[in-house]
Amino acid sequence: MDDIRHGDRVRVVKDEKEFLGVLMPSATDFVVIKLDSGYNVGFAPEGLKMALVEKGAPVTAERLPRPVRSELPRLSIISTGGTIASKVDYRTGAVTSQFDAEDIIDAIPGLAEIANIEGVMLYNILSENMRPELWSELALCVYNKVREGVNGVLVTHGTDTLGYSAAALSFMLQVPVPVILVGSQRSADRPSSDNVVNTICAAVAATSNLAGVFVIMHEDASDDACLVHRGTRTKKMHTSRRDAFRSVNAAPVARVNYHERSLQFLADRTSRGGCELSVRPKIEPKCALIKFFPGANPKIMDYYVKQGYKGLVIEGTGLGHVASDWIPHVKKTAAAIPVVMTSQCIYGKVCDRVYDTGRDLLKAGVLEGDDMLSETALIKLMWVLGQTSDRDEIRTCMKNDIAGEIAADETKTWGTFKELP
Repeated sequence: MDDIRHGDRVRVVKDEKEFLGVLMPSATDFVVIKLDSGYNVGFAPEGLKMALVEKGAPVTAERLPRPVRSELPRLSIISTGGTIASKVDYRTGAVTSQFDAEDIIDAIPGLAEIANIEGVMLYNILSENMRPELWSELALCVYNKVREGVNGVLVTHGTDTLGYSAAALSFMLQVPVPVILVGSQRSADRPSSDNVVNTICAAVAATSNLAGVFVIMHEDASDDACLVHRGTRTKKMHTSRRDAFRSVNAAPVARVNYHERSLQFLADRTSRGGCELSVRPKIEPKCALIKFFPGANPKIMDYYVKQGYKGLVIEGTGLGHVASDWIPHVKKTAAAIPVVMTSQCIYGKVCDRVYDTGRDLLKAGVLEGDDMLSETALIKLMWVLGQTSDRDEIRTCMKNDIAGEIAADETKTWGTFKELP
């Protein structure tokens, strides 16, 4: 096997089963090949037989553009630097973010059967380096792609801050087509990578009858299906599991069957074409999320006010509580800037009318965050403050559902803007 190199097409026989694929770099003793489906498979070297089928093309080889298939929809894939559609450089074994439409289809060939792909690299950053001003740029990029006539948008994104970006786009954009944020918990060079399944399922969702901003990731540990989550309801619940993402205080919107390339709706949603395209990208970045804990110093709020922050979200205990010695500081802070109360509990809603502490907080001027995720409440406050500085309008906007972030009653429409007062 001395003449076989990374990038070569090989035939692997293991336990009397035969596999064809491209030999990949591996950080372990396992032999890793990329199957024609785009998925990676790893094999222990014991008892393994491998033969060369075809030498890999030189790295510098030119590629002819793929013909446009008129029967397929247009799908724009915007990369922000996540590993989901990253590419292995066979010269070094490094996973890079070289990114265009051909790179994506080379990495995940099944996409070419779902849509005509257009690739855009907007950023090449780790997701923890995402910032509020980048959300505004991303929203405008999505807006322009939809205005150009694409049938759907797929945003590849690192998983650590995927929920924040999904919430930001949910408030900034009103879209008549699906905008799907998708990530990968495990990089493309690992046999257990989820990039292929997630991306294929995201493409199915992005060309479906959905409209609005959503997140899609593995449903469970298998590679059978992915769930579609509303952008304002999505939380990463595990550091490394492939099924780390869950809808909180809401049902998933849909399930995508990976093998059948089909989508099943599970909850109310806005249908394709059900609203007009619009964008409101302005945001106030000087907002903060602070977590109350026993013994926490309430003067932290004074610090943020002195530093010129425009709004605070407090993640309180239970129904939305803090210690009694925080109340005077909350009152002082709420007189200067909006203060929103959320809960450290994952599920349920804030209700400051049950206990004395809660009623004292309401008297102090706290705005209840209802059943919003703390992260979503922070993004919403940033966005609302980007639209208005009127305290009454801020209170009304934070109280009312705008993008599915608060449990909606039958009179509310999922996934669309509610007009500001």
